[in-house]
Amino acid sequence: MSTPGVEKLSENVLLPPSVFSDPQCTMWSTDTSFCHRRHTASSRAAQVLPLSLRAAHTYVRPYGLSDVSQSPAINYEGVSKNVTAVGFQEDGKWMFTGGEDCTAKIWDLRSRNLQISRIFQVSAPVNCACLHPNQAELFVGDASGVIHIWDVKTEHNEQLIPEPDASIQSIAIDPEGTYMAAVNNKGKVYVWRLSGGTADNRITLTPTRSIVAHSKYALKVKFSPDSTMLVTSSADRTAKIWKTADFSQMTELRDPGQQWVWDVAFSADSQHIITGTRYRKLYILALSGLKRVYYGEEYIESGDVLFS
Repeated sequence: MSTPGVEKLSENVLLPPSVFSDPQCTMWSTDTSFCHRRHTASSRAAQVLPLSLRAAHTYVRPYGLSDVSQSPAINYEGVSKNVTAVGFQEDGKWMFTGGEDCTAKIWDLRSRNLQISRIFQVSAPVNCACLHPNQAELFVGDASGVIHIWDVKTEHNEQLIPEPDASIQSIAIDPEGTYMAAVNNKGKVYVWRLSGGTADNRITLTPTRSIVAHSKYALKVKFSPDSTMLVTSSADRTAKIWKTADFSQMTELRDPGQQWVWDVAFSADSQHIITGTRYRKLYILALSGLKRVYYGEEYIESGDVLFS
């Protein structure tokens, strides 16, 4: 099964929102609620997975957002298994991927042929990866319950096991580099305070909070851009918002028609939550209560979202 991917909401375009078990990703205009742009794979066998670019079972394809062409800027088709995590270095010099081949990879974007410059091997399929704001440490979560902290410059790595044999589903680091959070397949969220992370001092993690956040499989965790909130999502059909001041629950987002909440993201101004669910539905939920629902390629309704 592929997993939807959702990125931050800007003033005009949501990227890349309609990302479900079909071979396309769709960009929406949030002003007009219409489909802004769509990329479709040549084969329906190529499903789109969680992304900041486009990745699937056998390829990785970055696209230029300002390029009107449907062709990828780079096309790499040497991926052996599903790509489950992707992201970019802030200056666009390289990107990273994680996958079911039990590796995290660094790709040199300055090469036209998208060369792999480094490979980090682990013992279980990689479910998620998150780059620290210092652009040096990559946090890699795997299905055996291990969080690997990989220094991509020195190759030094350490391991963190919050709960043995509980698959790490998602990892997030707040924009200020103060906290790291991870969720697992038992519905728990773990939070650590981060310190160090400079050239002279490696990152130190101090356990801060362990919360039974959901009654079922937790799927995603994200910090708000202003670092004041944390959102988690789950197979229990909810997304929950937590205050980072004390990690108490702020609110629960739920909707009668919502299924598993595969992915979540905050808007750039931290005022909206975007959730991706099954059956091709994407919800944009304002903290004030307004809801928009995108289904497939159409904006279909608006109304009040239920808070508790």
